Amino acid sequence: MPSIGAIPRGLLATLYFGVSVAAAAPSPAQPATAPAGAVASTTGVHCCLPDFTGLVDQVGPSVVNVRIYKKTTQGQGPQLDDQTREFLHRFFGIPVPPASPPGGDANSEPPDPDSPAAVGSGFIVSSDGEVMTNAHVVDGASAIIVTLADKREFKARLVGADKRTDVAVLKIEAHGLPAVRIGDSRAIRVGEWVLAIGSPFGLENTVTAGIVSAKGRDTGDYNPFIQTDVAVNPGNSGGPLIDMQGQVIGINSQIYSETGGFMGISFAIPIDVATQVARQLEQRGFVVRGNIGVAIDGVGTELADAIGLGKPMGALVRSVEPGGAADAAGVQDGDIITRFDGKAVTHANDLPRIVGDVTPGATVTMEVFRRGKRLTLPIKVKAWEHGKSAGGGSQSPQMPQAAPTGAQRSPIGVAVVDLNAQQRRELDVKAGVMVVAVQPGAARSGLRVGDIVTLVNNAEIRSADQFEHLVSRLPVGKPAALLVQRDHAAQYVLVHPRAHAPKPTGASAAK
Repeated sequence: MPSIGAIPRGLLATLYFGVSVAAAAPSPAQPATAPAGAVASTTGVHCCLPDFTGLVDQVGPSVVNVRIYKKTTQGQGPQLDDQTREFLHRFFGIPVPPASPPGGDANSEPPDPDSPAAVGSGFIVSSDGEVMTNAHVVDGASAIIVTLADKREFKARLVGADKRTDVAVLKIEAHGLPAVRIGDSRAIRVGEWVLAIGSPFGLENTVTAGIVSAKGRDTGDYNPFIQTDVAVNPGNSGGPLIDMQGQVIGINSQIYSETGGFMGISFAIPIDVATQVARQLEQRGFVVRGNIGVAIDGVGTELADAIGLGKPMGALVRSVEPGGAADAAGVQDGDIITRFDGKAVTHANDLPRIVGDVTPGATVTMEVFRRGKRLTLPIKVKAWEHGKSAGGGSQSPQMPQAAPTGAQRSPIGVAVVDLNAQQRRELDVKAGVMVVAVQPGAARSGLRVGDIVTLVNNAEIRSADQFEHLVSRLPVGKPAALLVQRDHAAQYVLVHPRAHAPKPTGASAAK
């Protein structure tokens, strides 16, 4: 990204005067004057650009700059500047070691006990000094300094931080501070104007504007982000996203970028999520969430069609934690959870958020799709524990060294054998067959030698002969869904039966 000094002066003049001329000479189809702050007429035709000055006057004094310091050890040179470190840490995830001064020795002078490590933004949520920001901004800080809009500085105390939602609460010893008004992020609409105020690259109280581009954006994180086209850069993290009523509706947290710089897409944590987390951080310093003990995956269109789900939705259960809440409720590998506690699970990542909002110990209902049927199961939610995995169990049994050639005659390009009693015990399955040979077409679909096939289009597999019988009658040209167990986790694999394949015999596949 070029620095301000690198932009040609002529280009700045062109942009400036281009805007001025357009503003000075409105077209005949538009009114010459309009009320300040107006965005659109009752007919939906835009009459002028919005005026943000009142919003900035109202909210600006509540936005703060957050600087953190980290302990350094003997032998380290001076740290990178705040903006560079924040840039590399947030957008590349690179832990950058301190650099030695040019032409000098890192050991020539003892380092400061605390060195600047990152810079970010925040906003005041109570007049007695409570500040909200991002957890990644204050991660690993030995000292936190909050600078107000009037340039007063305070050493802040970390009340609590939740890395999963990237929300942190700070406290400074001050009173009579201007606090923001909290809005309703659920009520915002795509296309609304929004504002961001923060300290990009350390430039305090910088204002940028744009619109809400999408709601509930799933980026693979815990949060259902608000997507905007507001310019957000390193240093904006933790600052407020503001609606046209001057209310905070989100916390600016991430950008999408292939270069590390702003590319027109930024993401904010919905304020409804942030305030729920903040309340728990204030009460106990950490967040308690519900957990049911499952590992999950998404459901695609072809899979939903193949198993009769109707439309791609829900969370596919890949594995169930032994002794967990889902295990006690009777959830099975391959189940698709479509509703939980009365809320629809539209995407797989909806489930952790919905479950996390349930108080541990509460009993709720969940709906699952299993082998073509919809079931309702009561489940008692447990507490989420850090570092606990949903998987586990022993290693997979030894796979055969030599594979038979029955796969060449199978319509889906696989050969299978029955499981013996020992294999079923080790794999903890009641039925199913083991894949012992895979043709290239089936391999491209995702099947592997050693997979245990337990279902074919919702039909439970009890033997190799039955499997061969079912796959030989699969319609050509329509994907078939195979539920397979692999490394103690379940997943669906879509296969495409070949045209004009000779009908295999059970004996040839099972030899």
